[in-house]
Amino acid sequence: QGISGVQSKTVSFTIGRSQVSTVDMNTQQMTVKRDGKTYKTIPISGGSPEHPTYNGQMVISEKFEQTRMDGSTVGFKNSDGKGEYDIKDVPHAMRLSASGTFIHGNYWGSPSVFGNSGTSHGCVGLRDQKGGGGDTPGKWFFNESLIGDVVIVKNSEDQTVKPDNGLNGWNMSWSEWQAGSAA
Repeated sequence: QGISGVQSKTVSFTIGRSQVSTVDMNTQQMTVKRDGKTYKTIPISGGSPEHPTYNGQMVISEKFEQTRMDGSTVGFKNSDGKGEYDIKDVPHAMRLSASGTFIHGNYWGSPSVFGNSGTSHGCVGLRDQKGGGGDTPGKWFFNESLIGDVVIVKNSEDQTVKPDNGLNGWNMSWSEWQAGSAA
């Protein structure tokens, strides 16, 4: 009580590199920019016309070398109640939304779809190998990405991802952000 103090302290820190990847659903290409310069362009296969990928700025919130993706857990069910897909070993998966949008490796699709057509249930697929081995776009992007990196999807037929669907507050204006603040 009644005690105050003053401290003089020097703190050093480094700001990391910036990586923003833009997925264009019209061209089925993803342009990876590092510190504002184009680093690589990768052919992708985004959401199909029946299941388009969200538009907007999404943030990588989790990374899995391999994970199971079961359509029944995110509402993609057949008439028998089973998932429209159940892939036990999806390689190089990175979460973009809480509702199940990922950017991930795809070994089961025909190599000809990448860069040409959207075939997924809303995820962004990159050519990969079963087990995640080899020199593939899926492995490259996984290794070059950090949690917190931004992935922008444009020209999709779907709506913009909701700001509270993952770490996607980037899709709110500053005035909306301030209005929702507890401050």
